[in-house]
Amino acid sequence: MNRGDNFRAAELSKSAELYQRGCKVMPGGVSRNTVLRSPHPLYAERGEGCYVTDVEGVKRIDFANNMASLIHGHAQPDVVAAVIDQLHKGTAFTLATEAEILYAEYLCSRNAGFEQIRFVNSGTEAVMGCLKASRAYTGRPKIAKVEGAYHGLYDYAEVSQTATPENWGSVDSPSSVPVAQGTPASALNDVIIIPFNDPDRAVEILDKHADELACVLVDFLPHRVGLVPASTEFVRAVYDWTRNNRALFVCDEVITFRSNYGGAQQWYDICPDLTAMGKMIGGGFPVGAIAGRQQIMDVMNPLNDPLVFPLSGTFSANPITMTAGRVAMELFNPRAVENLNLLADRARKLIVEAIALADIPACVTGGGSIFRVHMKEHPPENYREAFMDKKESLLIKTMLDHLFDHGLIMINTCSGVLSTAMTDHEIDILADVMLSGFRKVKELL
Repeated sequence: MNRGDNFRAAELSKSAELYQRGCKVMPGGVSRNTVLRSPHPLYAERGEGCYVTDVEGVKRIDFANNMASLIHGHAQPDVVAAVIDQLHKGTAFTLATEAEILYAEYLCSRNAGFEQIRFVNSGTEAVMGCLKASRAYTGRPKIAKVEGAYHGLYDYAEVSQTATPENWGSVDSPSSVPVAQGTPASALNDVIIIPFNDPDRAVEILDKHADELACVLVDFLPHRVGLVPASTEFVRAVYDWTRNNRALFVCDEVITFRSNYGGAQQWYDICPDLTAMGKMIGGGFPVGAIAGRQQIMDVMNPLNDPLVFPLSGTFSANPITMTAGRVAMELFNPRAVENLNLLADRARKLIVEAIALADIPACVTGGGSIFRVHMKEHPPENYREAFMDKKESLLIKTMLDHLFDHGLIMINTCSGVLSTAMTDHEIDILADVMLSGFRKVKELL
């Protein structure tokens, strides 16, 4: 790849120069694919509240919030002050700290189903830990997950998140499709794929593997499946199936925990066995957490003899993350949750109005403080309906470029997540730019 050598002279900005340097020392010039843009990434200089200023001095409204990991935007003063205080005391020790206990006590107080909690360093780790704990507890090898749902980098968790019409198989028996080349067939064989929001088909598929499944992994608002909330019927059917078949119900709330005071699971009349969390519970620092029923969490108990599921990590529960996360989450109290969700409701309403004014076949989905724009006339109900063909991908790219050029940073699926630093002012700007973007996209139809 020689993109770093192909810039026109006029493009040799600070960001272009940085990218040239990056290409020499990192594959593709970056460590995160999500920051790539054509012809090169832009590099942040600083962030404050809901605004980010790049190294060229351009200021933009941040509707990406580091892929949904910032609930209060950038450099929230109380979080910054608490972290600075902890920095003077140290960043990591081969000793336990009270910061871990304080934060564990606080997070468990937000959800009655969180009887115990264990901290790790990322959402991927949290999901991986939930799946391994499920196997350890049940003694079963297989897991089931929703087609198209993203759950991080773990071989088993990532299966079928990028399936296409050419390889996704029958809707009655979806194929287990690898993401990374070289994924072992044994991993694929141990992952059962179920369709989203289709309770009858899901249960029929699960029944075929009832004696083998350790757990069913569910995201209540799966981003790549279309950012459509899981229906009550779907959640209840899968949850009841796990109760009746001695499997665990595991929910991925790495993104969706922001949706309610105790997570999106509080939208439903259920109590998951295990919950994976991450992103915004770190207060801007790397974090993951596994929470759930004490009886199941005990498989991670290092005092067990023999050990059932050893779990450790050099930076797990480091006092910087524990302090930043606790302060950030204390600020995200019930009123803050409600206000942010109301602001997102307003954003979705104004986007719907913009679609109507532009008279374009588009729609908006989402829930809580998250939204996604589709270049489809009707909201998708599952991954196959949400799948973007080349034409829609072009339209979404056109919209994303338009939004970015007009000062809005979005997630690359044309999704946005709000922060408590935002007000009606930023939502009004979003609506105006969306309207002009829809009109530009219409010219390509």
